Amino acid sequence: MEKAGKVLVQCDFDGTVTVEDGSFLILDTYAPGKWRHLFSEYQEGGMTVGQFNSRVFHMVKADRESILKTVMDGVEIRPGFQELVSFCKKKGFRLVIVSNGLSFYIDEILKAAGITGIEVYAGDTDFQPDGLLVRHGGPDGNYLDSNIKAAYTDNFLAEGYRVVYIGDGASDILPAKKCHYIFATGSLLEHCKKENIDCTPLSDFYEVTRVMESWQ
Repeated sequence: MEKAGKVLVQCDFDGTVTVEDGSFLILDTYAPGKWRHLFSEYQEGGMTVGQFNSRVFHMVKADRESILKTVMDGVEIRPGFQELVSFCKKKGFRLVIVSNGLSFYIDEILKAAGITGIEVYAGDTDFQPDGLLVRHGGPDGNYLDSNIKAAYTDNFLAEGYRVVYIGDGASDILPAKKCHYIFATGSLLEHCKKENIDCTPLSDFYEVTRVMESWQ
């Protein structure tokens, strides 16, 4: 991709910035065996991501501190992310995390790694005695039930950005296909290979930085 105009890097979080999926770790720890059948239904198109998150996280009745400890002890940031953050700041690229996960643990993971100054758009969490209430706000401030990541992609494109997408999951397919360049792992990479969509496999963020440096 040739650099032209404004460049924005839209990056997923769970399974992308982190090697493990923090949301799945929370559910496996606090709602073991209760949520997997709903995930299968979601994957098969039986419910939206908003409906899925609302139902499965409502099963989680732990407090914020306990959940944070579980996530902080169980996930690690993919190598090279700090270097990508520095590279984007140096080049004037806007780096944005858009995630179906929850902002309270995303913020803490980044903070613990010494990573600051990144825009994060993820789920808002209300800790209630009978379970977590999770909702995702869209770029206009209204809560969205589906295609959350794609809504942000559309907004970034409408603002005139050339968008680089980095992701790993099924929910990344729609937004990634709208973008100018894709770095992919997991099921997003499998989809790109199956559909002959041009992308660079993501193993670590050092590779992302190397590729983006070659555009200059």
